[in-house]
Amino acid sequence: MAGPPGLNRAGRATILDVAAAAGVSRQTVTRAMNGMAGISAATKERVLAAAEALGYRPSRFGRGLVLGGERQLGLVVDDLRNPYSPELAAAVVRAAGAHGWTVMLADVALAADADRSVVSLGEQTDAVVGYLGERAAEWVGLLGSVPVVELDPAGPVPWGAVHLDPSAAVEELAQHLVDVGVRRPVVLDTAGGPSRRAVLLRAALAARGVDAALSHAAASTAAAAGAVVAGLLDAGEQPDAVLAFNDVMALGVLAACRRAGLDVPGDVRVTGVDGLPLGALLAPTLTTLAVDFAAVAESALELAADDPTGSRTVAHHLLLRESA
Repeated sequence: MAGPPGLNRAGRATILDVAAAAGVSRQTVTRAMNGMAGISAATKERVLAAAEALGYRPSRFGRGLVLGGERQLGLVVDDLRNPYSPELAAAVVRAAGAHGWTVMLADVALAADADRSVVSLGEQTDAVVGYLGERAAEWVGLLGSVPVVELDPAGPVPWGAVHLDPSAAVEELAQHLVDVGVRRPVVLDTAGGPSRRAVLLRAALAARGVDAALSHAAASTAAAAGAVVAGLLDAGEQPDAVLAFNDVMALGVLAACRRAGLDVPGDVRVTGVDGLPLGALLAPTLTTLAVDFAAVAESALELAADDPTGSRTVAHHLLLRESA
């Protein structure tokens, strides 16, 4: 759906909107907003009035190009206690540093006021990237004219996006599982599913003649996943494979199997998603659909700097290890 006249696709006023409203050039808007010489007081007043009417706030990135200064990237994460978030943050910091940016972080799960945390991040940065979840549209609105790149949105969005695509890796994993004789798998999804990855896993197995049961954990945690597996075993419903929503949940599955005296992968094969480094330290090492964190970070940074309403796709890849 198109936004109101004078706004870009994400519903935020741009410097071009202000220029059109004030009847001046983009360069004149830049001069007026940054207090530079070369324009009359009347023109400056007209530009500032147009900017206020449109709710336009010049990005720190744009100001940095004109006035000089360090570029700041805002990163939104959802709970630093989840090992995925520090891994992502490290990749973003590395990519940003290579391009001369510094990074500020907001954890919307741990913040006392998530809205204020997001707004504050936008006020201090040139662009914001990260996981926005169900409140994406609301937070993009709060950020105003600050460029936003959402990581792994549920579908198409009118702001920048880096999509994660597990489909090819899912097909490869499904074929491997069928080849090694898996016939009674359980896809262990997170609460509120089915998630896209769960749908893809079940469809890929079904296409190969294997019907995968679907179970939901109360949370995306090791403890919650372990509780589901323990319940299945207590009910006499032992699967020959458990395909967990993420690597953290796979840890709980491995622990539950160990407590039950089951051999992995002899009795039960276990897989995760994310490719966290901790998976290589386990015994057995964890098979997983790995995210290329470096590619995600680089793609997000490129969009934030050059194409804030564009999109990129980063594919997962299968890391086939001992657990499957």
